[in-house]
Amino acid sequence: MSRIAKYPIKLPSGVEAKIDAQQIVIKGPLGTLSHATTADVTVAHEQGALTFSVTNDSRHAKAMSGTLRAVVANMVHGVAKGFEKKLSLVGVGYKAAAQGKTLNLSLGFSHPVDYPLPEGIKAETPTPTEILIKGIDKQRVGQVAAEVRAFRPPEPYKGKGVRYADETVLIKETKKK
Repeated sequence: MSRIAKYPIKLPSGVEAKIDAQQIVIKGPLGTLSHATTADVTVAHEQGALTFSVTNDSRHAKAMSGTLRAVVANMVHGVAKGFEKKLSLVGVGYKAAAQGKTLNLSLGFSHPVDYPLPEGIKAETPTPTEILIKGIDKQRVGQVAAEVRAFRPPEPYKGKGVRYADETVLIKETKKK
């Protein structure tokens, strides 16, 4: 069995788990998330904690037990506290504005970039050069942040572009004659 799957997930107050043969549903104060389960892993709800065990001794079952435990732990954290990614815009004239379900970006192109936010994702712009992407699904928050970053990734000579707040960009030295 995976070493990660050995640890139970404690459910915080206000978070409920419903386990079926096909899927697991986690409900909390921020929303509801569901994920499909596999026949190789058994999920049990005991004394306010979720435990994971393998049904057979195959290598795939052992790997899936750790994967499913990590996914469910992220779901529990998401419905209890939520996830957030912070992006920063570096460059003259680069700015962002969140208007409802659309993120308006000005990234040095001849046209503005309008990014429609998917369901369950919120974007805030505390300053014109900062973007906060929030949601309960860790994978979706990361995917939206990656898509926004892909519009203008940081370039290696001046460092201009959209980057994660904790990302460091290695600046290359220009060619000398």
